[in-house]
Amino acid sequence: MDLLRKITDKDILKCALPVCIVIFFTMLIIYSSLLATEQKKRNELIKQEQLRKDAEMKVYLMGKFDPSTREDFVVVPEKYSLYNNGKMYLRKETLNAYLKMQEAAQREGVQIKISSATRNFEYQREFWNGKWSTNTEIDAIEKNTENFNRFKKILEYVSVPGTSRHHWGTEIDINGANLAYFNSIKGIREYQWLAKNAGTFGFCQTYRNKDIDKRTGYNEERWHWSYTPLSKTFTEEYRRLVTKEDIYGFIGDKYVLEQDLVNQYALSINPECL
Repeated sequence: MDLLRKITDKDILKCALPVCIVIFFTMLIIYSSLLATEQKKRNELIKQEQLRKDAEMKVYLMGKFDPSTREDFVVVPEKYSLYNNGKMYLRKETLNAYLKMQEAAQREGVQIKISSATRNFEYQREFWNGKWSTNTEIDAIEKNTENFNRFKKILEYVSVPGTSRHHWGTEIDINGANLAYFNSIKGIREYQWLAKNAGTFGFCQTYRNKDIDKRTGYNEERWHWSYTPLSKTFTEEYRRLVTKEDIYGFIGDKYVLEQDLVNQYALSINPECL
């Protein structure tokens, strides 16, 4: 009986071992499949979260928000405004850097007041449409005529809505957007101070003379300064997220697809600001 029992147990073990092996590998396959499924779900959630963040960033970069409702924006105190004609907003970091720069300039007898700060999509649309509807800076182009030449002429200094860096809260116009003023004795002194010192506070002249930077796009703007610790990141995000197909909703937008407003204008800046 003992011998029979041993033989039986041995035979049972021989039969059971393959079954156990099959069960083990089956469980391993199921476990691996569950892990893969779980990882796929996690990857999909990560992808969806990234898409959500990208969508929010694109809204921000194109200025489709109200800066007065955002905690990362603050009102520019009136005493630093050139015109005192309503509230202006900036990113907190931009304003703090400007205040330090303004204090340093004041100690040397130089006035640098903000004439324009954050301009969201709606503000820029009114600005752009207003330029289209007047003959200011349009020279001999016929008033109220929708044509490509008019579009290009306004683009010498004015961004179409959705492409302006002023959407970001990192850009300031100093002492007025007036080339004649910056060619005056006072304006030259102020510009020379900025050119020498603004970089110490994180600011960079966004649009220098085209011949210096070998760039396309807007004409030189001695008044336009960018707070690069923030704007460098936004510039790269704009490059990654925004296409010309995203740019519409203003007078003359039918001409957008005929040119590259993203690369030849929005991203064509002083390389020292990148």
